[in-house]
Amino acid sequence: MPISLFLLVIALAVIAGVYFFFIFQKHTLGKGAEERTIDIRILDKQSVAIPNPGMHEEPEEYWIYVEPVDGGPKREFQVGVHYYHALQPGDCGTMSYRGSNFIHFAKWQRAQ
Repeated sequence: MPISLFLLVIALAVIAGVYFFFIFQKHTLGKGAEERTIDIRILDKQSVAIPNPGMHEEPEEYWIYVEPVDGGPKREFQVGVHYYHALQPGDCGTMSYRGSNFIHFAKWQRAQ
């Protein structure tokens, strides 16, 4: 096999690896992702105990499970303790997020 073909394959593998790394950061970690808003319904919520939390850390993580009102994939977001206690399954509203990071939830007021 010619050396130039071997170098071309290595160069393409490196480019693919770097591209994968940047796409992974954007879509999974939310780095460089734009802020989005969506109308959602809260399906469930859950608190998960953290084994051996640090001195100034919360002893639990708080998660909400949501589904778009118009249909679509269900997702989960880690939220702060205040959102966790304020929101209940069945609540609907507009949620802001960046990648997989929860930013804000504005609950809709029910018409009476």
